[in-house]
Amino acid sequence: MKSMFSDFLSLIYPELCYACGKGLVNQERCLCTFCKYQLPQTNHYRDRNNPISKLFWGRVNIHSAAAYYHFEKGGKVQELIHQLKYKGHEDIGAVLGASFGQVLKKSDMYEGIDVVLPVPLHPRRLKQRGYNQSESFARGLAKGIGAECLTDKLCRIVNTTTQTYRSRFDRWSNMQSVFGVRSPDYLDGAHVLLADDVITTGSTLEACAQVLHMVPNVKVSVAAIASAKTS
Repeated sequence: MKSMFSDFLSLIYPELCYACGKGLVNQERCLCTFCKYQLPQTNHYRDRNNPISKLFWGRVNIHSAAAYYHFEKGGKVQELIHQLKYKGHEDIGAVLGASFGQVLKKSDMYEGIDVVLPVPLHPRRLKQRGYNQSESFARGLAKGIGAECLTDKLCRIVNTTTQTYRSRFDRWSNMQSVFGVRSPDYLDGAHVLLADDVITTGSTLEACAQVLHMVPNVKVSVAAIASAKTS
């Protein structure tokens, strides 16, 4: 009876693929099967010297870095990020995070992840948006990897302006002294996975990693939904 009622509701209010807008069928969540396998994956997790890792060389010590997809303007990945970030569809982050987490769990580069930390929003920005898109992704990652997700250890103490139209140097300057760590003893000796939605220049993650490296014996890795080309 429950299944019949669900099928009836799906006829009236069909769930749509957030990437292409087509209707989803049973067992599909957020993405249709076609989009799931056609989205441009990076395979960064197979190459320790991938382009995302190279972003941090000489800037901050990152154990491993990877993005799930390539971000292209006007592409389906951009639409997914837009739906996640601005349209309230937090489930996208959870689904993509769990999927990517299962992939990373099989990679030697991501062995021994203890905790997943989302890049935090400033409380004022969080109140405006109502949720942190990186947190939903982080929770999905933690579930897929089999680690703990902590949302209260890394905090944003300065409410910065948007990074969207800034140059690489301006992005870096804008992120100085922005983040802090609560209860650092809890992270002593941990392998931390930082989670964000999109990596462009890496400035935000670099700033997060710098404050985390103030914790003794911490190891920092990075994962994002997508990576964008820098100008």
